[in-house]
Amino acid sequence: MIDEEEILNDEDMDDDQGEPVISGDGQFHEHFRFTVEKGHSLLRIDKYLVNCMSQISRNRIQEAADANCILVNSKAVKSNYRVKPLDLIQIMLSYPPSDFQIVPQDIPLDIVYEDKDVILVNKRPGMVVHPGFGNFQGTLLNALAWYLKDSPDFNVDDPRLGLVHRIDKDTSGLLVIAKNEDAKTNLGKQFFNKTTQRRYNALVWGNVEEDEGTIRGDVGRDPRDRMLFTVFPEGENPNAKHAVTHYKVLERFGYVTLVECRLETGRTHQIRVHMKHIGHTLFNDDRYGGHEILRGTTFTKYKQFVNNCFEICPRQALHAKTLGFVHPRTNETMYFDSELPEDMAQLIERWRTYAQSNGLV
Repeated sequence: MIDEEEILNDEDMDDDQGEPVISGDGQFHEHFRFTVEKGHSLLRIDKYLVNCMSQISRNRIQEAADANCILVNSKAVKSNYRVKPLDLIQIMLSYPPSDFQIVPQDIPLDIVYEDKDVILVNKRPGMVVHPGFGNFQGTLLNALAWYLKDSPDFNVDDPRLGLVHRIDKDTSGLLVIAKNEDAKTNLGKQFFNKTTQRRYNALVWGNVEEDEGTIRGDVGRDPRDRMLFTVFPEGENPNAKHAVTHYKVLERFGYVTLVECRLETGRTHQIRVHMKHIGHTLFNDDRYGGHEILRGTTFTKYKQFVNNCFEICPRQALHAKTLGFVHPRTNETMYFDSELPEDMAQLIERWRTYAQSNGLV
């Protein structure tokens, strides 16, 4: 399965992380406890805990610290706290360790296809896929728990079922969910072996020079800001992951371009980071600077036009449009296509009209 840690632990790193949800009794509950060894050197607590809990990423630990969930000697600390010998570290969450379940919630889902093995969902923008610290409700898995609550064969809390890939909170589009263990194993191998077909539509800043091309560059966390990812030369950073994106121009609007991106690998923020790397940041991608006017004129009317476009599509203009895979039971090749969501469709039509009216195409 591709990038399991990213799927289960970092999937919702784009989401706003608030205070942890308090349990009914108003108490926090200890989930992990560590005592720093005698003679241990001073080390940031996030680095120390990564070494203790290899299944949890450093980003998740930092978010837990920001939510006051990490205590040292009974006092909440931030992720830059340096542990000392014999420090008692506790990770406290708002639910008892044995009691946490993904709560079923009656949230509408756009089901594209379903059988006894898989569900294909067209995820709306703004929906988180997997719960995380401080964000346990309103996610795709909460919605699935409700949708399948009467199914005796599906338990959304069972790690052998469910997600085999992910898309970011503010990215819309197609996701496949496994309804049984065999389906998850089979689909996971397809994603790992890069035999699935995934194509995205993205509106990017600038006039992309080549009609098509390939972007190669390892993707890893930006050492200056761990909430961002960036591109490293292949092999330079041992913590960065090999990533390849193929792109093709679909339509040009002068100051922005509609492109199709085909993923050969599936890294966190891959399209967003790769397109920025070649100078074409996604339109209204506030994490990577696309919420600024990066191309065009200085005229007031143009600025008003772009700001109106930002309001029409208040997120990165990225949609997971197609998904192809081999059915885990029948071995039939299945291919699904989805319409652009309303916000992106309106955005593209606005740019098309503007470009034609101003002689940009």
